[in-house]
Order: sequence, then structure tokens, then C-alpha cells
Amino acid sequence: MTITSTGLTKAAGVAAAAAGTIFIAVQVNHPAEAAFDTETTEWVVRCSAKAVMTVLALAGITGMYLRQHRQAGPLGLVGYLVFTLGYLLLLSVEVVAAAVLPALLDTDPGYVMDVVSAAAGGKPDGDIGGIQVVLNVAGAGYVLGGLIFGIALFRTGILPRWAAALLAVSTVSTAALAVLPESFNRPFAVPEGIALIALGIALWRNPGDADARTADPAAVLEPAVR
Repeated sequence: MTITSTGLTKAAGVAAAAAGTIFIAVQVNHPAEAAFDTETTEWVVRCSAKAVMTVLALAGITGMYLRQHRQAGPLGLVGYLVFTLGYLLLLSVEVVAAAVLPALLDTDPGYVMDVVSAAAGGKPDGDIGGIQVVLNVAGAGYVLGGLIFGIALFRTGILPRWAAALLAVSTVSTAALAVLPESFNRPFAVPEGIALIALGIALWRNPGDADARTADPAAVLEPAVR
């Protein structure tokens, strides 16, 4: 089997679309954060699915950036790096939620619930240590990175601009969850899921002639037909 740049770009598009689908699916009938201690198994399954989603999203984001890195310029690079940092830290948070917190539930339930509350944007009652820093940086990277990366995608016009704008707006809007009731957490995730699906499908349909560009560095990418 021959691995081509175009094939990898198409695979990244599939990964992005799959990430968006999982992101929406895990929000359906999601238990409240206070239910962690009584519905641990479901939490582990959902957190594991979210960890898979972050890996797929990272692959998709990388494909989107590489598809148009020349046109995106420094803004695209900054957006990509910051957004990737946010997703990498979110991956670590989901791994901790799935593999570590359930083991601590019997011995230190207060700490576990404080971490769950902080991860949902709430204020923990006690000290949760360094994981609070991880959560803060992950949130900042996700919000700022999504905004900058979305703007960069919008400016290039290679992928659908409406999906790029939705990505930027949906990631920034999550900052409002810090002051909104918990019931808003799940609906706010849906727009980004839709954006990832749309961008992923567009990337799969319009991967560009990457191998030809390798042979001809002067080749110019054409925007996708929208």
C-alpha cells in the first residue's frame, strides 16, 4: 500500500468528522457532574470516548493546518499550536478522569468531586493541586486556539468559511460556561461538533494535490467550492 500526502489529508478529514460526531454523541443524556460517585462506569466510558475524540481532533486539526499552511501564514501556525496545546491537555484531563479518579473515589471522594467540579468550570471547595493549572491552561488553549485557528481557516477560504467561523465562535463561547448553569454545558458542545464534521468532510473532499505540490512548490491551492 502506497501512502500519499493526499491520502493522509483525506484520513485527517475522516478523523475530524469522527471527532465531531463523538463530541456530539457523548453529550446525549450526559449525567450531571454530581453523579460521578453513583454512575462511575458511565463516566469512565464517556471520558474514554472523549479521550478518543481529542486524539481524532488533533489528527484532523493537523490535517487542516497542513492543507493550507502556506496561505494561513504565522496566524495559522500560532492558532494551530495553541489549539493543539489545548487539545493535548484536554486529552490528559480525560485520561485522568477515566483512569485515576475512579480509583480515588473510595479513599478521597472530596478531592475527586472537586476535580470534576473544576473540570466543568466550577470552583472546587478544596485544593486540587497542579491539576487546576492543567485545567486552566487547557481551557485557555482551547478557547484562544480555537478562535485564532478558526480565523485563520476563514481567511484562507480553502475550507468552508461558515464552518471555520462556527469553530471560532463555538470555542470562544465556551468561556461563558464559567458563569452559566451546568445545563448549558452539553448544548454548547454541539456547534463545535458540527464545525469539526463540516471541516472534516470538506477536507476529505478537497485534500488538494499534495503530491503535485511537492513536485512543484510554486503550485497554488485553489479554494474549495462552497
